[in-house]
Amino acid sequence: MRKRVICAGHVCIDITPVISAGKADHIEEVLQPGKLLNVGAADISLGGSVSNTGLGMKVLGNDVSLMGKIGDDAFGDIIADMYGKYGASDGLIRQAEDSTSYSVVLAIPGIDRIFLHHPGANDTFCAEDIPWEKVEEAALFHFGYPPLMASMFAADGDELVKIMRKAQESGTATSLDLAAVDPNSESGKADWKKILRKTLPYVDFFVPSAEELCYMLDRKRFYEWKKRAGGGDVCDVITAEDIRPLADICMEYGCKVLVIKCGAPGMYLRTASQTILKGISPKIALQTDIWADQDFFEKSYKPDRILSGTGAGDTSIAAFLTSVLEGDAPEWAMHYAAATGASCITELDAISGLRPLPELRAKIEAGWEKVWVLQ
Repeated sequence: MRKRVICAGHVCIDITPVISAGKADHIEEVLQPGKLLNVGAADISLGGSVSNTGLGMKVLGNDVSLMGKIGDDAFGDIIADMYGKYGASDGLIRQAEDSTSYSVVLAIPGIDRIFLHHPGANDTFCAEDIPWEKVEEAALFHFGYPPLMASMFAADGDELVKIMRKAQESGTATSLDLAAVDPNSESGKADWKKILRKTLPYVDFFVPSAEELCYMLDRKRFYEWKKRAGGGDVCDVITAEDIRPLADICMEYGCKVLVIKCGAPGMYLRTASQTILKGISPKIALQTDIWADQDFFEKSYKPDRILSGTGAGDTSIAAFLTSVLEGDAPEWAMHYAAATGASCITELDAISGLRPLPELRAKIEAGWEKVWVLQ
């Protein structure tokens, strides 16, 4: 019997115009004031953590309930219809006075993605929106993208803490994902170090990206990375030694299992001692003896093609959590996570490229080539 999973948090619709311009090193080579740029048809797909990680877990065979807030508008109709095709629209909360969140995703070949984002109804999401009786029935409660939800970072994250604490007290294992922060936004001005210090004691699986985590925990180091990258992707220039100090802070704050997504190079895993891991809900049935005291980097697999990186990090986490729920060892959980990220980017949306874990395992055991190396 599949373990029940609840994925809650940020939901939106992604509008991605197909940009067929050749690979560029700098954005101004493609986007210039007054310039007309011909693009292809827009790909309209589901976005946000609830869609990417939640539907990703559903596609991978999990029993998943999705919980997110949308407006009673045209974009909300599109999301409800698309969720309905997966049999997953029941958890959507439609609020007439709010608008539905959307993102315009600029995926320019050779340039990291640019998002034009409207948070919409996500800003009013709160603990009262969650049917807690359903959480009590679940083995895992995953929450995603609090930096894009105003209620989650207001008052030093009190609402986020309330949600994660209540989920854990419901006897459910918890996981938390973050999102990139605009330094000039209200979210960027929030004290994320304080918020994470308050929240991580109630988080069993913490799965942020390196860049967003560094911004929140070590601003000086973050700007050093940006300078080193020279306007490019910081994940292309950071080293394992850059990652470990951030992991140290997370573990000190109370995280039990930490996965740091490092973009194209791969993903980093750090876990606590067996004694601490035993504090995770027994509903997960985690083999604490083999999961304890892990510290390693999983390199990326070579993708068959690259169309868009949209959702790659989220779906890699969907595969990681699926593997955990299936009782796999940490090495295989990380293999599946990296393999799913490489599969995701072969399509424009986050879901179409996903493959069942047995299919990924066969490809890995057949010698799937690794491509990027973290120095």
